[in-house]
Amino acid sequence: MFFTAVALPYFCTMKINGKRILVTGASGFIGSFVVEQALSAGAEVWAAMRPTSSKQWLTDERIHFITLDLSNPSSLRESLQAAGVFDGVVHLAGVTKAARMQDFYRINCDGTRHLAEALTETKTLRGRFVFVSSLSVMGESKDKPAPNSNYGKSKWAAEQTLSAVTGLDYIILRPTGVYGPREKDYFLMAKSIKQGIDFAVGYKPQVITFVYGKDVARAALLALTRGKSREAYYLTDGGEYNSRTFSDLLQREIGRKHVLHITAPLFVLRLVCWLNGGWASLRGRCTTLNMDKYYTLAQRDWRCDTSRTSSELGFKPEFSLERGVKETVAWYKRERWI
Repeated sequence: MFFTAVALPYFCTMKINGKRILVTGASGFIGSFVVEQALSAGAEVWAAMRPTSSKQWLTDERIHFITLDLSNPSSLRESLQAAGVFDGVVHLAGVTKAARMQDFYRINCDGTRHLAEALTETKTLRGRFVFVSSLSVMGESKDKPAPNSNYGKSKWAAEQTLSAVTGLDYIILRPTGVYGPREKDYFLMAKSIKQGIDFAVGYKPQVITFVYGKDVARAALLALTRGKSREAYYLTDGGEYNSRTFSDLLQREIGRKHVLHITAPLFVLRLVCWLNGGWASLRGRCTTLNMDKYYTLAQRDWRCDTSRTSSELGFKPEFSLERGVKETVAWYKRERWI
């Protein structure tokens, strides 16, 4: 069995002051926090994003913006050479849902490989490459990767491509369920609870783990200078929870006195995901509830061993689930999300 992290003193000095750091997926939920924390630590931050991506969370005038086409190796090399040499890269660009299976691989796997190869070929990285993968690569296994979703399979394929890049100093982070301000999937649960309904699936007991978005960002920056090269580290807040813990905390912070708790059997969830995902696929669109999401929601055990994350990476989560939910809901209210 795998249990919680061993707490070690947190090394707040990330040793990136004055360093040039490239963050891909910078406009996203976790990426925007990486940018903020790197700037606070004194780094020169380059935010890589698509031309169509929003800069809503990237308003600091110190940010250097760069467009990187991860699907085009030639263009990618030119852009990196024009930007100059980086001391570290935090790679977050990717998708968590896609209309087609091949889209997961094209973006999550091929995009990661193209970036890693371009950095080494152009010699524009003199430090470490931090790849933020996912606990989904493990599936129900506690021994070796056995992903049960296309998302997890694409992340595992991306991890394997990194091992084939000669001379690349990299670290892989595998966070569990990541929540917090700016995140939209867990927000749907908060929105539902605000309306007085909490949905759960499966009657078999479920063990869930979580990690706060800001903690993931901090771990990513620690990994630029700490931890063993070419190793993978799991990220959680150190706790293990049942399926009601998160919703109960949301209910308390939202201030909803009465909530109807509905538990549906897995076959109902499977049918809903199949129908919803199939209809979205016919229209060429992505949807939150699809068959890939079904395998994630149906998984009963999300525990992992974070002892090496603590001892080798020096990572200690700052946010317990209770504190994280409290801050998240307060943010929802300030931003008028709920």
